[in-house]
Amino acid sequence: MAMRRTPLALATLAVASLALAACGSGTSDSGGADGDKTVTVYSADGLGDWYSKQFVEFEKQTGITVQMIEAGSGEVVSRLQKEKANVQADLVVTLPPYIQKADADGLLQPYTPAGADQVTGATDTYVPVVDNYLCFIYNPDKVDTAPTTFDDLLSPTFAKKLQYSTPGQAGDGTAVLLHLQHILGKDKALEFLAKLEANNVGPSSSTGKLQPKVSKGEIYVANGDVQMNLASINNDRSNFKIFFPAGPDGRTSTFSIPYTMGLAAGAPHADAGRELADFLLSTTAQEQVSQQAYGVPARADVKPTDAQFQQVEQALQGVEIWPADWAKILTEMDADIAAYNEALGLA
Repeated sequence: MAMRRTPLALATLAVASLALAACGSGTSDSGGADGDKTVTVYSADGLGDWYSKQFVEFEKQTGITVQMIEAGSGEVVSRLQKEKANVQADLVVTLPPYIQKADADGLLQPYTPAGADQVTGATDTYVPVVDNYLCFIYNPDKVDTAPTTFDDLLSPTFAKKLQYSTPGQAGDGTAVLLHLQHILGKDKALEFLAKLEANNVGPSSSTGKLQPKVSKGEIYVANGDVQMNLASINNDRSNFKIFFPAGPDGRTSTFSIPYTMGLAAGAPHADAGRELADFLLSTTAQEQVSQQAYGVPARADVKPTDAQFQQVEQALQGVEIWPADWAKILTEMDADIAAYNEALGLA
């Protein structure tokens, strides 16, 4: 998912770009006393409000500087693939099913951070770090009430006033396709999305770029995710509201799309990557993720009570959360994206 950048993200992006041009996979591991004391993170963006504070504290405690590059979920893994012979990333944070794809393609190496035993979905190569959920947003100045059902999105009211990020490129966009497959079935999901093209502004590789467009009223409706959207509403005073369209059965539902991290195979600063993974999964960092970024802690033993977490719970009240089978989704993803592109004439 591609989202808004914080000042730290912009600064580290520039620094990281320069650093990546200079370093190669033969660089010494800098997690300890030797090396240049840096760690490079490739992350699906959206956690900048949390990262900005956690990275400062991490450097204060360890002396290790964090360099970060943010991109869409698919872009993160695509970049890892392109750099496989000359690895630049140390720690990778992206959404499913892209983290599973990275693992299947040999782009991650085994590492189990401290506290992973408290996290649902952890494996020996990746672990969820912040939980999150698919949602949609609308501009209340342009639409009196939230669309009740997915079929409502087909209304002429939204002609060229609706946009969703592209499946196969953005994690949230892929989540839209997966959710429609779950509630409609694969064939009917494609039929629906083909009809929706009459209202869709066009492809977008960035979910985050849709937020200001909805806030300004350039478009009325877009897809998003609870964590990113609540952060934007509260921190940026964005003018939109979260909603969950109902399926044919009249029930509103969503599913978890957690930010998930893994250590890059061949990481040039693997020890530093391990230290940062441990730090981000520590109870202290996890206790602050809702306060700082409206995320849900991945650790089951961390139980936030802050007002920000209560907003997350309120947004999800009455919404059924269905379990995603990411192993199955991964085996079918390439075919599903190809079918989507063909159905919409994008192939």
